[in-house]
Amino acid sequence: MDYENIAVIGERELVLGFKLIGVSDIFIKSGVEAVDTINKLIESRSYGLLLVSESIRKSIDINTARRLEYSLKPLIIFIPIKGAGIESETVEALAKRVLGVDIKGLKGGA
Repeated sequence: MDYENIAVIGERELVLGFKLIGVSDIFIKSGVEAVDTINKLIESRSYGLLLVSESIRKSIDINTARRLEYSLKPLIIFIPIKGAGIESETVEALAKRVLGVDIKGLKGGA
């Protein structure tokens, strides 16, 4: 079975959490620099999944937003950041739901 590459783009706290569970392609980026990285990763056609910090969404222009909205390969999932002022699931819960991995258990938490 072929496995697609996974990349995580966003704040240090977000990407390092995914690095701990084995995602090797991490990019600590924000703003326009993150959007450029997303576009390069899409164009590379090497990734099946891009996990992107929700905070980057505000830096995405309308054309890129449309491109991301309908992209199935790679699939782009925006991940909320704890303390961003919106009620959402934690990164730990999202990682368990999307990846099937309990990162709390990896950190030695309950």
